[in-house]
Amino acid sequence: MTERRRELAAAFGLLTRLPLGHRLPAPGTVDAAAGVWAYPVVGLVVGLLTGLVYAVAHGLGMAPFLAACWAMLADVLLTGGLHADGLADSADGLGGGATSARRLAIMRDSRIGSYGALALVLSTAMRIAALGSIGSSGAVLAAVLVAGALGRAAMVVVQRHSPPARSDGLAARLGAIPAGPARFGAAIAALAAIILLPFQAALIAVLLAGFGARLWALFGRSRLGGHTGDTLGAIEIITECLVLSVAASVGPAWR
Repeated sequence: MTERRRELAAAFGLLTRLPLGHRLPAPGTVDAAAGVWAYPVVGLVVGLLTGLVYAVAHGLGMAPFLAACWAMLADVLLTGGLHADGLADSADGLGGGATSARRLAIMRDSRIGSYGALALVLSTAMRIAALGSIGSSGAVLAAVLVAGALGRAAMVVVQRHSPPARSDGLAARLGAIPAGPARFGAAIAALAAIILLPFQAALIAVLLAGFGARLWALFGRSRLGGHTGDTLGAIEIITECLVLSVAASVGPAWR
């Protein structure tokens, strides 16, 4: 297995619940920080499978919004709800703590609070509404491919522009993210947007993803002292909501 294939397998092992079996490299044998280029590739695969579920459900005669619900269920099963869990924990911690230490402690509490519940409900509703509004199976597939890729690329932007908030945990284990792999991953996500979306929508989606991630990094610095695994999951979901909203706002000619 080449180093790039090992990095790709490690990214799938970290960000999905796909049964990789022997393809998953042994812990400690892959430079996880150098493998962040593969995050948008993971997003493309998750988006592909999610979009196919939508297409099958819609093809069976389901209304777009019902097909979108099945697509979201597929996304949760593929990722294990990893990013959604991060969003909920981030919402609880950032919304409920008075100090950085208290916010970080709340984020490690396995119980969900009102902020976390609201964040989950609203973000899920927003994505389902966006997919249902797009309607066409082909356009939905393009939208979820781009949203998945840009969402994972946004995670890397936050990692690059803010330090880990804790001395332990996932973010601390990854350490400093090299510029080369981060730029390569961003290029993959941007190229997917340009190929799959109308140019205007692609441009808006890429700019929103990039600026949103930079703002999230600054916000994390001010409230937590940096980023955590939870805030990385949160920016992935936030970016998906932004990108799908843009895709749903494109004129009917594209659909």
